[in-house]
Amino acid sequence: MANKIEITLKRSLIGRPEDQRVTVKTLGLGKLNSSVVQPDNPAIRGMVKKVAHLIEVKEV
Repeated sequence: MANKIEITLKRSLIGRPEDQRVTVKTLGLGKLNSSVVQPDNPAIRGMVKKVAHLIEVKEV
């Protein structure tokens, strides 16, 4: 397994519950199609799973 993952916001946060919005912001994502590279650890994987329908993930 890779040590880092690239996360890209693919769907809008409009109309989403507040906890999903906070999770996306905590991951470091802002605008649509913005990307961040995060370490691959259980905390990040848990956040990714919570908003998996909004983002795209690939291992770097």
